Amino acid sequence: MAEPLPICHLNGTLLPLRDARVSPLDRSFLYGDGIYEVIAVHRGRATRLAANLARLAQSLALVRMRNPHSDARWTELIRELIEANGGGDLYVYLQVSRGAEYGRNHAPLPDIAPTVFMFCAPLPETSAATLQQGIRCITANDIRWARCDIKSVSLLANVLLRQQAVDAGAAECILLRDGWLTEASGAAVHVVIGGEIRTPPRTPRLLPGTTRGFVEELAQANGIPCRSVPVSEVELRGADEVWISAATRGVLAVTQLDGLPVADGRPGPVWRRMHALIEASW
Repeated sequence: MAEPLPICHLNGTLLPLRDARVSPLDRSFLYGDGIYEVIAVHRGRATRLAANLARLAQSLALVRMRNPHSDARWTELIRELIEANGGGDLYVYLQVSRGAEYGRNHAPLPDIAPTVFMFCAPLPETSAATLQQGIRCITANDIRWARCDIKSVSLLANVLLRQQAVDAGAAECILLRDGWLTEASGAAVHVVIGGEIRTPPRTPRLLPGTTRGFVEELAQANGIPCRSVPVSEVELRGADEVWISAATRGVLAVTQLDGLPVADGRPGPVWRRMHALIEASW
Protein backbone atom coordinates (compact mmCIF):
# COMPACT_ATOMS: atom_id res chain seq x y z
CA MET A 1 0.00 0.00 0.00
CA ALA A 2 1.18 3.53 -0.77
CA GLU A 3 2.03 5.92 2.04
CA PRO A 4 -0.76 8.26 3.22
CA LEU A 5 -0.89 11.75 1.80
CA PRO A 6 0.59 14.44 4.06
CA ILE A 7 -2.42 16.47 5.28
CA CYS A 8 -5.08 15.12 7.64
CA HIS A 9 -8.12 16.51 9.42
CA LEU A 10 -8.40 16.29 13.21
CA ASN A 11 -11.30 17.86 15.11
CA GLY A 12 -11.88 20.72 12.68
CA THR A 13 -8.27 21.46 11.76
CA LEU A 14 -6.14 20.55 8.74
CA LEU A 15 -2.60 19.68 9.81
CA PRO A 16 0.34 17.45 8.83
CA LEU A 17 -0.57 13.82 9.44
CA ARG A 18 2.74 13.21 11.20
CA ASP A 19 1.84 15.92 13.73
CA ALA A 20 -1.66 14.61 14.57
CA ARG A 21 -2.16 13.42 18.16
CA VAL A 22 -5.12 11.75 19.89
CA SER A 23 -5.48 11.11 23.62
CA PRO A 24 -4.59 7.58 24.79
CA LEU A 25 -7.83 7.77 26.78
CA ASP A 26 -9.86 8.08 23.59
CA ARG A 27 -12.55 5.41 23.60
CA SER A 28 -11.59 4.20 20.12
CA PHE A 29 -8.17 3.30 21.56
CA LEU A 30 -9.47 1.75 24.78
CA TYR A 31 -12.61 0.02 23.51
CA GLY A 32 -12.73 0.22 19.73
CA ASP A 33 -15.68 2.55 20.38
CA GLY A 34 -15.81 4.29 17.02
CA ILE A 35 -17.24 4.23 13.52
CA TYR A 36 -15.38 4.64 10.24
CA GLU A 37 -15.93 5.07 6.51
CA VAL A 38 -13.72 4.63 3.46
CA ILE A 39 -14.64 6.97 0.61
CA ALA A 40 -13.32 6.45 -2.92
CA VAL A 41 -12.28 9.59 -4.80
CA HIS A 42 -11.85 9.60 -8.59
CA ARG A 43 -10.38 12.65 -10.34
CA GLY A 44 -10.87 14.63 -7.15
CA ARG A 45 -14.53 13.69 -6.75
CA ALA A 46 -15.98 11.52 -3.98
CA THR A 47 -18.10 9.41 -6.29
CA ARG A 48 -20.35 7.63 -3.76
CA LEU A 49 -20.35 10.24 -1.03
CA ALA A 50 -24.12 10.27 -0.43
CA ALA A 51 -24.11 6.51 0.15
CA ASN A 52 -21.06 6.76 2.43
CA LEU A 53 -22.62 9.52 4.53
CA ALA A 54 -25.91 7.62 4.79
CA ARG A 55 -24.06 4.53 6.04
CA LEU A 56 -22.02 6.65 8.46
CA ALA A 57 -25.20 8.16 9.90
CA GLN A 58 -26.78 4.74 10.23
CA SER A 59 -23.76 3.24 12.01
CA LEU A 60 -23.54 6.20 14.40
CA ALA A 61 -27.25 5.91 15.20
CA LEU A 62 -26.99 2.17 15.82
CA VAL A 63 -24.25 2.67 18.43
CA ARG A 64 -26.06 5.69 19.97
CA MET A 65 -23.32 8.13 19.01
CA ARG A 66 -24.25 11.61 17.85
CA ASN A 67 -23.30 12.60 14.34
CA PRO A 68 -20.96 15.59 14.77
CA HIS A 69 -21.79 17.13 11.38
CA SER A 70 -24.57 17.56 8.87
CA ASP A 71 -24.14 15.98 5.43
CA ALA A 72 -23.43 19.42 4.02
CA ARG A 73 -20.66 20.04 6.55
CA TRP A 74 -19.16 16.57 6.02
CA THR A 75 -19.13 17.25 2.28
CA GLU A 76 -17.31 20.54 2.83
CA LEU A 77 -14.71 19.03 5.18
CA ILE A 78 -14.03 16.10 2.86
CA ARG A 79 -13.68 18.44 -0.14
CA GLU A 80 -11.21 20.61 1.79
CA LEU A 81 -9.13 17.56 2.73
CA ILE A 82 -9.11 16.26 -0.85
CA GLU A 83 -8.02 19.65 -2.19
CA ALA A 84 -5.34 20.01 0.51
CA ASN A 85 -3.83 16.75 -0.73
CA GLY A 86 -3.91 17.65 -4.42
CA GLY A 87 -7.01 15.77 -5.54
CA GLY A 88 -6.70 12.99 -8.11
CA ASP A 89 -7.49 9.33 -7.44
CA LEU A 90 -7.40 8.61 -3.73
CA TYR A 91 -9.49 7.45 -0.81
CA VAL A 92 -10.53 9.21 2.37
CA TYR A 93 -10.50 7.32 5.66
CA LEU A 94 -12.96 8.93 8.09
CA GLN A 95 -13.30 7.96 11.76
CA VAL A 96 -15.62 9.22 14.48
CA SER A 97 -14.74 8.11 18.00
CA ARG A 98 -17.07 8.60 20.94
CA GLY A 99 -14.26 10.71 22.37
CA ALA A 100 -12.01 10.82 25.42
CA GLU A 101 -12.79 11.16 29.11
CA TYR A 102 -10.37 11.28 32.01
CA GLY A 103 -10.70 7.68 33.07
CA ARG A 104 -12.08 4.40 31.82
CA ASN A 105 -15.82 3.68 32.02
CA HIS A 106 -17.61 1.03 30.01
CA ALA A 107 -20.78 3.14 29.87
CA PRO A 108 -19.86 6.44 28.21
CA LEU A 109 -20.72 9.80 29.68
CA PRO A 110 -23.40 11.54 27.59
CA ASP A 111 -21.47 14.79 27.13
CA ILE A 112 -18.17 13.49 25.70
CA ALA A 113 -17.06 15.44 22.64
CA PRO A 114 -16.47 13.04 19.72
CA THR A 115 -13.08 12.78 18.04
CA VAL A 116 -13.21 13.29 14.27
CA PHE A 117 -10.21 12.18 12.21
CA MET A 118 -9.70 11.89 8.45
CA PHE A 119 -6.74 11.21 6.20
CA CYS A 120 -6.17 10.42 2.51
CA ALA A 121 -4.07 7.89 0.63
CA PRO A 122 -3.60 7.13 -3.06
CA LEU A 123 -6.25 4.82 -4.46
CA PRO A 124 -4.58 1.44 -5.13
CA GLU A 125 -4.14 0.68 -8.82
CA THR A 126 -5.24 -2.71 -10.10
CA SER A 127 -2.57 -4.15 -12.38
CA ALA A 128 -3.31 -5.29 -15.91
CA ALA A 129 -2.23 -8.79 -14.87
CA THR A 130 -4.80 -8.87 -12.07
CA LEU A 131 -7.56 -7.71 -14.40
CA GLN A 132 -6.58 -10.37 -16.93
CA GLN A 133 -5.98 -13.25 -14.51
CA GLY A 134 -8.24 -12.48 -11.55
CA ILE A 135 -7.35 -13.08 -7.91
CA ARG A 136 -6.96 -16.05 -5.61
CA CYS A 137 -9.10 -16.33 -2.48
CA ILE A 138 -9.56 -18.76 0.38
CA THR A 139 -12.64 -19.48 2.48
CA ALA A 140 -12.94 -19.48 6.26
CA ASN A 141 -15.55 -19.67 8.96
CA ASP A 142 -17.04 -16.24 9.71
CA ILE A 143 -15.87 -15.59 13.28
CA ARG A 144 -16.94 -11.92 13.47
CA TRP A 145 -19.48 -10.45 15.88
CA ALA A 146 -23.22 -10.39 15.23
CA ARG A 147 -23.51 -6.74 14.10
CA CYS A 148 -21.35 -6.56 11.00
CA ASP A 149 -23.82 -4.03 9.54
CA ILE A 150 -22.24 -1.47 11.89
CA LYS A 151 -19.00 -0.17 10.36
CA SER A 152 -17.12 -0.30 13.63
CA VAL A 153 -13.39 0.25 14.10
CA SER A 154 -13.35 -3.01 16.11
CA LEU A 155 -11.84 -5.08 13.31
CA LEU A 156 -9.69 -7.68 15.07
CA ALA A 157 -11.57 -10.64 13.56
CA ASN A 158 -11.29 -9.10 10.09
CA VAL A 159 -7.55 -8.56 10.61
CA LEU A 160 -7.03 -12.20 11.64
CA LEU A 161 -9.09 -13.46 8.68
CA ARG A 162 -7.19 -11.28 6.21
CA GLN A 163 -3.94 -12.58 7.66
CA GLN A 164 -5.13 -16.12 6.90
CA ALA A 165 -5.44 -15.07 3.28
CA VAL A 166 -1.99 -13.46 3.27
CA ASP A 167 -0.46 -16.59 4.82
CA ALA A 168 -2.06 -18.67 2.06
CA GLY A 169 -0.80 -16.35 -0.69
CA ALA A 170 -4.34 -15.20 -1.45
CA ALA A 171 -5.86 -11.75 -1.95
CA GLU A 172 -8.94 -12.21 0.23
CA CYS A 173 -10.70 -14.46 2.68
CA ILE A 174 -14.32 -15.25 1.73
CA LEU A 175 -16.47 -15.98 4.77
CA LEU A 176 -19.04 -18.70 5.40
CA ARG A 177 -21.43 -19.04 8.32
CA ASP A 178 -23.35 -22.30 8.82
CA GLY A 179 -22.93 -23.19 5.16
CA TRP A 180 -23.97 -19.80 3.76
CA LEU A 181 -21.94 -17.02 2.19
CA THR A 182 -21.75 -13.73 4.10
CA GLU A 183 -18.97 -11.54 2.64
CA ALA A 184 -15.17 -11.30 2.61
CA SER A 185 -12.89 -9.95 5.33
CA GLY A 186 -12.90 -6.53 3.66
CA ALA A 187 -15.27 -6.71 0.70
CA ALA A 188 -18.70 -7.77 -0.51
CA VAL A 189 -18.94 -11.01 -2.50
CA HIS A 190 -21.03 -11.52 -5.63
CA VAL A 191 -21.58 -14.80 -7.50
CA VAL A 192 -22.88 -15.23 -11.03
CA ILE A 193 -25.05 -18.25 -11.79
CA GLY A 194 -26.67 -18.61 -15.19
CA GLY A 195 -25.88 -14.99 -16.07
CA GLU A 196 -27.52 -13.65 -12.90
CA ILE A 197 -25.60 -11.73 -10.23
CA ARG A 198 -26.48 -12.96 -6.74
CA THR A 199 -25.40 -11.27 -3.51
CA PRO A 200 -26.40 -12.30 0.03
CA PRO A 201 -29.28 -10.30 1.54
CA ARG A 202 -28.53 -7.31 3.75
CA THR A 203 -28.73 -8.48 7.35
CA PRO A 204 -26.84 -7.61 10.56
CA ARG A 205 -24.37 -10.35 9.56
CA LEU A 206 -22.80 -8.29 6.78
CA LEU A 207 -21.91 -4.70 5.90
CA PRO A 208 -24.12 -2.82 3.41
CA GLY A 209 -21.31 -2.16 0.94
CA THR A 210 -21.50 1.06 -1.06
CA THR A 211 -19.68 -0.52 -4.03
CA ARG A 212 -22.05 -3.47 -3.80
CA GLY A 213 -24.90 -0.97 -4.05
CA PHE A 214 -23.27 0.60 -7.11
CA VAL A 215 -23.00 -2.83 -8.78
CA GLU A 216 -26.70 -3.40 -8.15
CA GLU A 217 -27.61 0.02 -9.57
CA LEU A 218 -25.53 -0.52 -12.70
CA ALA A 219 -26.95 -4.00 -13.20
CA GLN A 220 -30.51 -2.71 -13.00
CA ALA A 221 -29.79 0.21 -15.35
CA ASN A 222 -28.12 -2.02 -17.94
CA GLY A 223 -30.42 -5.03 -18.00
CA ILE A 224 -28.14 -7.43 -16.13
CA PRO A 225 -30.15 -9.85 -13.94
CA CYS A 226 -29.30 -9.21 -10.29
CA ARG A 227 -30.82 -10.45 -7.05
CA SER A 228 -30.20 -10.19 -3.33
CA VAL A 229 -30.68 -13.80 -2.26
CA PRO A 230 -29.04 -16.32 0.12
CA VAL A 231 -26.03 -18.05 -1.49
CA SER A 232 -25.05 -21.47 -0.18
CA GLU A 233 -21.49 -22.75 0.04
CA VAL A 234 -22.35 -25.27 -2.69
CA GLU A 235 -23.54 -22.44 -4.96
CA LEU A 236 -20.43 -20.40 -4.21
CA ARG A 237 -18.10 -23.25 -5.13
CA GLY A 238 -20.06 -24.16 -8.25
CA ALA A 239 -20.67 -20.61 -9.50
CA ASP A 240 -19.92 -19.48 -13.05
CA GLU A 241 -18.21 -16.38 -11.67
CA VAL A 242 -17.25 -15.02 -8.24
CA TRP A 243 -16.33 -11.38 -7.57
CA ILE A 244 -15.39 -9.19 -4.65
CA SER A 245 -16.22 -5.49 -4.49
CA ALA A 246 -14.93 -2.70 -2.25
CA ALA A 247 -14.36 1.06 -2.36
CA THR A 248 -10.58 0.77 -2.74
CA ARG A 249 -10.65 -2.22 -5.10
CA GLY A 250 -13.61 -1.70 -7.39
CA VAL A 251 -14.83 -5.09 -8.63
CA LEU A 252 -12.32 -7.92 -8.96
CA ALA A 253 -12.87 -11.37 -10.46
CA VAL A 254 -12.06 -14.34 -8.21
CA THR A 255 -10.61 -17.06 -10.42
CA GLN A 256 -9.27 -19.43 -7.79
CA LEU A 257 -10.95 -20.48 -4.54
CA ASP A 258 -9.18 -22.67 -1.99
CA GLY A 259 -6.70 -23.73 -4.68
CA LEU A 260 -9.36 -24.76 -7.21
CA PRO A 261 -10.40 -22.80 -10.32
CA VAL A 262 -13.67 -20.92 -10.37
CA ALA A 263 -15.37 -22.28 -13.53
CA ASP A 264 -12.66 -22.18 -16.23
CA GLY A 265 -10.28 -20.17 -14.03
CA ARG A 266 -10.60 -16.92 -15.98
CA PRO A 267 -12.56 -13.69 -15.39
CA GLY A 268 -16.04 -14.19 -16.81
CA PRO A 269 -18.13 -12.18 -19.28
CA VAL A 270 -20.51 -10.68 -16.71
CA TRP A 271 -17.57 -9.43 -14.67
CA ARG A 272 -15.94 -7.94 -17.79
CA ARG A 273 -19.13 -6.06 -18.59
CA MET A 274 -19.56 -4.80 -15.02
CA HIS A 275 -15.93 -3.72 -14.77
CA ALA A 276 -16.29 -1.73 -18.00
CA LEU A 277 -19.48 -0.07 -16.73
CA ILE A 278 -17.80 0.93 -13.47
CA GLU A 279 -14.70 2.30 -15.22
CA ALA A 280 -16.87 4.33 -17.60
CA SER A 281 -18.75 5.89 -14.66
CA TRP A 282 -15.76 7.61 -13.07
